[in-house]
Amino acid sequence: MINFRKTVRPLREILNSLIRDMSDYLSDSILYFRDTYDHVIQIIEELESIRDQLSSTLDIFLTTVNNKINHVMKILTVISTIFMPITFISGIYGINFKYMPELYWKWSY
Repeated sequence: MINFRKTVRPLREILNSLIRDMSDYLSDSILYFRDTYDHVIQIIEELESIRDQLSSTLDIFLTTVNNKINHVMKILTVISTIFMPITFISGIYGINFKYMPELYWKWSY
């Protein structure tokens, strides 16, 4: 689309200058040049419309991908919230230190 647009855009200026600066030996074909100019304008407008549609399609795709990523992040957040207290407790009681109060109790760990 970009290459086609780059190709068609200069045609508008070329045809416009040909119509404006029409010499005597081309005066018979001015209607054809105007018709071609109108066609080029229509093509440019159609290209702009297609570009807008492609942009909208890309936005919809990116929104869908972001929604899927958000869903995965929600699941990972729930899992990490569940395991965070367990990790904290095992981290505190997994430390080896001599003066732990429960260390010398009968039914301690």
